[in-house]
Amino acid sequence: MLPLRQWPLLPLHAAALATGAKSFENNPLIGSARLNRWGLHMARRRIALRLAELRRRAMADYLSPDDREAFLRDGYLIKRDFLPAAAFQAMREELFAARIEAREFIDGYSLTRLIPLDAQTLPRLPATTAALEHPQYRALHDYIGSFRLQPYRFVQTIYSNFRAAEPDVQSDYHMDTFHPTVKSWLFVEDVAEEEAGFTYVPGSHMPTQRHLEWEQALSIRAAHAEDRSTREGSLRIEPEEIAALGYRTPVKFSAPANTLVIADTSGFHRRGVTDARTRRIAIWSYARGNPFRPWAGGDVLGATGLDKRAVRLFWSAQDALKRARGKTGGWRWVGERSPVDPPMEAADPA
Repeated sequence: MLPLRQWPLLPLHAAALATGAKSFENNPLIGSARLNRWGLHMARRRIALRLAELRRRAMADYLSPDDREAFLRDGYLIKRDFLPAAAFQAMREELFAARIEAREFIDGYSLTRLIPLDAQTLPRLPATTAALEHPQYRALHDYIGSFRLQPYRFVQTIYSNFRAAEPDVQSDYHMDTFHPTVKSWLFVEDVAEEEAGFTYVPGSHMPTQRHLEWEQALSIRAAHAEDRSTREGSLRIEPEEIAALGYRTPVKFSAPANTLVIADTSGFHRRGVTDARTRRIAIWSYARGNPFRPWAGGDVLGATGLDKRAVRLFWSAQDALKRARGKTGGWRWVGERSPVDPPMEAADPA
């Protein structure tokens, strides 16, 4: 039964069903055990998947037949020597020499640093701007994400085991959301086998019947799950459950610099677990459209240039809300950093 205090917001909660909203905890309709027992979550899941398939078919010419076949089978692509060697080297040298205002987040044994590649930073990085205009870079994101959208791009540095703690939350196998979406990593340094490489369950972007049954059962109780990420709609799964759903063995990617790994992160994946102190630097990108929009175009933010400012606006709103609630921790601005600067501290910020 919906509490009386939530009735005034019911129209907004209902409207969110036609968007990518995914939080079982914050939307009483999305998180309703009764509605999900009747099939609400699975209906949204199936409709979103079918619409993504239609949008991808409309962009089939963006990829070679071999790449399309590999992606549809596995849910990811690996493109070694992605950029011309000279362009990659110029980008790498430029990024390593740059000092730009960055945000950091400490979780478990990991520190993640993000330097946004946007309207404020790209004018200072001409070699990086030129490299990211590689035509296949955008085409791969459009097809795998199923929308013609300019991805949000960052220089991402991940330090694993920079302090004594348990692995971070990204080290759990999970799906980002209920609908097809895209993330990529263009590695600026080599990623060795023993490091925290991106790990993906091949084929899990196309759910098996056993997967759908597992997800249906989880959706009924997800609003009250012990795991916060599951409550927020990023469903977690234990490693031993993966094989039971009929999938192949997870693949942990080791790759030389200048390798692009791009994936549909509605499939099961995680940040690889490692016992070593490691540093992983990549151009990290993602894009996500409304999964219930039947057409692939209509990038309003890209057409107006707001896509290059949207991330900072979102972060500003996020920080303001955190201050209003009197909360600390989480993502924070840390001043100017280079992607290769070591962590400044080994404990959570006050």
